[in-house]
Amino acid sequence: MQVKDNTFLITGAASGLGAATAERLVAGGGRVVLCDLSEAVESHAEKLGEVARAVRGDVTSAKDIQAAVDAAVALGGEAGLAGVVHCAGVVSVAKLVDREGNPADLEAYARTVQINLVGTFNVMRLAAAAMAKNGQSDDGERGVIVNTASIAAFDGQVGQCAYSASKAGVVGMSLPAARELSRHGIRVMAIAPGVFQTPMMSEIPDEAAQALAASVPFPKRLGYPDEFARLAEQIITNPMLNGEVIRLDGGIRMQ
Repeated sequence: MQVKDNTFLITGAASGLGAATAERLVAGGGRVVLCDLSEAVESHAEKLGEVARAVRGDVTSAKDIQAAVDAAVALGGEAGLAGVVHCAGVVSVAKLVDREGNPADLEAYARTVQINLVGTFNVMRLAAAAMAKNGQSDDGERGVIVNTASIAAFDGQVGQCAYSASKAGVVGMSLPAARELSRHGIRVMAIAPGVFQTPMMSEIPDEAAQALAASVPFPKRLGYPDEFARLAEQIITNPMLNGEVIRLDGGIRMQ
C-alpha cells in the first residue's frame, strides 16, 4: 500500500510516537485524521495543514472512535480509510504488594488494561469494519492496521504487571487478527518499542532515563519518535509484513 493519496487514522496523535507518525505520513503525501484526548491534537492537525483533521476522542469509547473512523472515511473520499496506526496508551507502575503490605489497587489495574488492550481492540474492530468496505488494490489489499505493543510485553519489570499484561495482550491479538482479516485483504502488525523520547518517558526522573539509555546496546540513547514513524511507514508500504510483532529497541533486554 502506498502512503501517497491515502488516508490514515492515527491515535495518540497529539504528541510522541503518534504525532511523529502523522508528520511522516503527511510528508509522504498522505492524509491523516489525528485522534487524541488532549486538546493539543487540534493545534497539531492545524500545523499539518489541509490534509489533516483532528478528532478529540477516548480509545475506549465506541462512539468516539466511530466518529474518528467516520472522519477518516470522509477525508479519504472514494478511497476511504486505508490504514490505522494505533499509538494511544498509558504507562502504569504498581507493585502487587507495596512496602506497607497493601495489595495493588484493582481499579488501577483494570484501567490500564481497559485503555491499552480493550482500547486497541476497539480501534481495530471499528477501523477494520470500515476498511473491509474499500475497493481492492491490484494484489487484493484493502487496509493495514499497525498497533503499538512494548518490549514490556516480553521483558516486564517489577511493578509492571498491568502494563506488561496489557501490552502482551496486544502482541497476542496480532496473529489471530491478521488471520481473520486476511479474507478482507487487511493486514495487522504491531511494533514493540523500547525506550523512546516521549512524554511518557519525561515522567520518570532524569537519572533513571539516562540509565535506561545507557543500557541500550546500540545506539546508546533513547529512541527518536521518527524512528518509530519510519517503521510504521515501512509496514504500510511493504505488503509482506503481516501478523508479526517487530521489536524496535536497539537490542535492549530489560532486567
